Amino acid sequence: MAELDGKVAVITGGASGIGEATVRLFVEEGARVVIADMQRERGEALAADIGDAVTFVACEVRQEDQVKATIEAAVSKWGRLDCMFNNAGFGGALGLYEEIPAEEFDMTFDVLVKGVFLGMKHAVPVMRAQGGGSIINTGSIAGVASGRGPLVYSAAKAAVIHMSKTAAMPYGRDNIRVNCICPGYIPTPLSTNSVGKPDELVAERSTHYADRQPIPRAGKPDDIAQMAMFLASDRSSFVNGQAIVVDGAAASGVMWADQSPGYKTYRPIKVYNPDQGG
Repeated sequence: MAELDGKVAVITGGASGIGEATVRLFVEEGARVVIADMQRERGEALAADIGDAVTFVACEVRQEDQVKATIEAAVSKWGRLDCMFNNAGFGGALGLYEEIPAEEFDMTFDVLVKGVFLGMKHAVPVMRAQGGGSIINTGSIAGVASGRGPLVYSAAKAAVIHMSKTAAMPYGRDNIRVNCICPGYIPTPLSTNSVGKPDELVAERSTHYADRQPIPRAGKPDDIAQMAMFLASDRSSFVNGQAIVVDGAAASGVMWADQSPGYKTYRPIKVYNPDQGG
């Protein structure tokens, strides 16, 4: 039996990157999926490639009517909603705080924070009525440790992490679990600033990703999709209110050997001997 047999999921930002990898994995594991994304051409092509187990709905996550309609489409087509993966995002406002226009700050929080809020708001009543479900929000290591992403993006992802924890408290009694995945350096159209551009740019612009964490390879969208599958499945039925970091230890600190090159090779301990003067 597949992990997600009989389950229905909505995945925002599902047309590319982490979202696309998760859509494909969920379908392989027996789920039916609504691909929700602003990239209509790419989303429709993905749906056509996968087949009847998916459907595409154009959705801008900062627009409440569109988020509501996306969830209604899942329920109308398949009768339920077992997993809401609030994954859509973008890099947002860039620069130092004194340089950033207020409207760019607002748009960043609208997409990254309000979009998650709206997904939870409209998923909860459906899940409560059917007896439970799993909500997964995409955070970031930028929300866990400073210096890992743009300033406003980092603040927004920190808000998503804490919003996930606060939501887990009241909804747990309804058997609705709310968790957050915090990806590390994953080459995607979003992280490489190549959304809407040829896929080859992702590989070209991510050649340095392998050096950003102790595990000597770049993260993959499938690394995050695998965690999303676990959180959507019944195997994680007692996991709630967690911010799960999937980053190859990128946010755990800086390698001591990288800071002190002389410690990269073994040297015997020098024992102090007072009779020898040191």
